[in-house]
Amino acid sequence: MSSTARTRDRRTSVDVVFEHLHKSLVTLELLPGDKISEADIAAKFGVSRQPVRDAFSRLENLGLLLIRPQKATEVKRFSRRAVTKSRFVRFSVETEVLRRAAAAASVADGLALDAHLAHQAIVVNARNYEEFGKLDYAFHEELCKIAKVEFAFEVISFEKANVDRLCMLSLSKEDRMEQLLEDHRAIADRVKAGDQAGAVQAGAVHLSRLDATIDAIFAHNPEYFED
Repeated sequence: MSSTARTRDRRTSVDVVFEHLHKSLVTLELLPGDKISEADIAAKFGVSRQPVRDAFSRLENLGLLLIRPQKATEVKRFSRRAVTKSRFVRFSVETEVLRRAAAAASVADGLALDAHLAHQAIVVNARNYEEFGKLDYAFHEELCKIAKVEFAFEVISFEKANVDRLCMLSLSKEDRMEQLLEDHRAIADRVKAGDQAGAVQAGAVHLSRLDATIDAIFAHNPEYFED
């Protein structure tokens, strides 16, 4: 086998291991503080330890794993400071996105938002937590497009990813999908009406939903947090 082919094969193995572990981490199949072994993962996928090591490194860069020399790799615990920072940045950016979206929304934009909401309602009725999470991203990306600041979604999605595991806890344990859908409807209504202040206010309510959840999780499961 040529070196090029070997590189391609190893990269494919890294991707497979990474995607599997990433899904397990963000859906909380693997909980904060859980230990995972390179050897066990390599055996599970029938690969050498190197692609597993590379996948672990990628996950560490995303803040999902804690790799320590001579110690077991561990699912990274939540950081309250990091969560606070992410939510501050996201709120600041989304406030301007919603203001601009309400000022710029056309009839076609309103129909696009309605289509997003209809799809979300179907998923909520099906109790599909994972799919609702994807549609949540898509809805906020649509708002950035309407505001003509598509680049803002890069910031929003990055900061949102930092609290996605907490969001998943909120969805699965407290079953708040209906509430979040109603928030999205309120945001869309204000944007379609051209109500900048109302859109910003609806967005603030939406982003505040996780505050009580974070406090409750910290109170009942402090072992999930590193600080």
